[in-house]
Amino acid sequence: MAHLSSGRVNLAQMREGIRRQLLRCLDKCPGSKAIIWDDKLTGPVGLIAEYSLLKEHDVGKMFPLVRGKLPSCEEHNIIFLVRPKLETMDIIAENVKGYGKNHSKEFHIFFVPSKSNLCELSLEKSGVYGSFSVIDEFDLSLIPFDNDIMSLEQEKAFYECYVENDLTSMLYVANSLMTIQALFGTIPKIYGKGQLAKHVTDIILRKRREMADNECQITPLIDNLVLIDRNIDLLTPLLTQLTYEGLIDESLKIENTCCQVPTPKDEPKNKQQPEGIQKAKPKKVILNSGENLYAEIRDMNFSAVGPVLSREAKRITAEYEEHRAAKTVGEMKEFVHKLPHIQAAKQSLAQHTSIAELMKEHTDSDDFRESLRVEQEFFHGIDTDKAHPYIEQCIGVKEPIQKVLRLVCLQCFVNNGFKVKLFDYYRREIIQTYGFEHLLTLNNLETVGMLRSTMQQRNYNLLRKSLKLVVEDVQETQPNDIAYVHSGYAPLSVRLAQFLERQSGWRGLEEILKQLPGPTVEEKQNIPAALLKKNTGGQSNADGPPRVTLVYFLGGCTYSEISALRFLAQQENASTDYVIATTNIINGTSLVESAIEQMDKIPVNNG
Repeated sequence: MAHLSSGRVNLAQMREGIRRQLLRCLDKCPGSKAIIWDDKLTGPVGLIAEYSLLKEHDVGKMFPLVRGKLPSCEEHNIIFLVRPKLETMDIIAENVKGYGKNHSKEFHIFFVPSKSNLCELSLEKSGVYGSFSVIDEFDLSLIPFDNDIMSLEQEKAFYECYVENDLTSMLYVANSLMTIQALFGTIPKIYGKGQLAKHVTDIILRKRREMADNECQITPLIDNLVLIDRNIDLLTPLLTQLTYEGLIDESLKIENTCCQVPTPKDEPKNKQQPEGIQKAKPKKVILNSGENLYAEIRDMNFSAVGPVLSREAKRITAEYEEHRAAKTVGEMKEFVHKLPHIQAAKQSLAQHTSIAELMKEHTDSDDFRESLRVEQEFFHGIDTDKAHPYIEQCIGVKEPIQKVLRLVCLQCFVNNGFKVKLFDYYRREIIQTYGFEHLLTLNNLETVGMLRSTMQQRNYNLLRKSLKLVVEDVQETQPNDIAYVHSGYAPLSVRLAQFLERQSGWRGLEEILKQLPGPTVEEKQNIPAALLKKNTGGQSNADGPPRVTLVYFLGGCTYSEISALRFLAQQENASTDYVIATTNIINGTSLVESAIEQMDKIPVNNG
């Protein structure tokens, strides 16, 4: 985790703070412990505390949270570490009741990130509330994924805010920002766009007023906070990401900085394997800037990755050849000293060559190319006002509904909404092909603004021209504009952040902002003069380092947006370094899936 401290803002401090909180929770339950995990928490907590650390604090066995009776264990303390969801309380009640009355176990529950009165009431109604010795909370705040990325891992934040009208996740966002300000100083300026941005800003300002006399006196390290409501830019996540990291997420899915890479098709079978086992399990690969090669290629357009891998292969081969030319003992000793580094680089190269081959197989397929062609026609404004033959074909052969909905929503956005006739046609075709339960799915997509049967407030053509969203003849291998991440389309969210830095505020963007939903936010937080004297106060310093801007995506962000922000910071004479925070990392498929109505399938423990 050394890479977490290599950025302008030392995110290792965030990780260390969360680790200490977790250990304090465990120490409230003296004796041997078994942890029952909410399955959505194992990955995030794994980035904070490894099993060896938990073991030092008397954690023995760990089990996933499932229905039915818990597996038997010798540990005295049974600790439930769960999100505050009502459906989860029913499972916990079953688990506790499964032990009966004559047992020596002590039960404890820690809600992540905060307690819920409704959940506690549910436990009372189930008759198990009194069984718990400790009912507390573990404030799992922003989890550092890399030296410039943090995530709350609130997967349903966008859906909860815009479909269920539940803004609890925005309270978590505000709390996480208060934690950041406690660690790195009060952020002088807040900018934002969208309803959620306004809501979070109001909470922050209120919390600061309530703790006016107790704020820590730290020189601000972060100059600006930019809050971006996902609702102001629904187009970007619907497009296919074309950076190396983005493509991996699109096809293999990156979860908690890891992806599962399938074994090659031509891999020979292990002769030692029993009959019936056809292939080894997918390999778990960790993806972060701690690996030099990945840090170099992750933000590149995929078309530029091949030459870099080829160059790296030649470099490693040349280093291996050095030992043949070594004649003296000193030269041999120097080579032996470098050998572990060379071997690690060789292993990294082999790993990413294998992944790149999988990605190339994916991008060379006729289906991928056709889908990408349609996307590019849409964001150029071509044939957006009629039923598209490719979408009709996808429905006809019953392609995954996520793919169909992604394309339909994309077409709807660039057309500023569908005419009633076209909207009803798509609606009828989807329901007849995929089932009537998707009436609710389509209604959800309408509620969040991804589908419209009427003209939208926003005018895509005006936004496209005013913000230069579409760049012709984009350079993919040596980019000079953020549009390289989608081979011609610049993420609207990042373009806003780029213009904001150039103007040092929203001034000059008023007409553009009117085309986007929700209020515009621009607030200045009061900071003691003694601290401001040591700080640029949000203004660029020609002789000093660039400003630091925290961009917080409310409702999720994509890897393509992360790459675009990094690109801006890496430009010559860049005035700003970016740190990115988000409620969760998304792509078009996961964004659409959040709106799909389906029965939750909860595993049952047969033990």
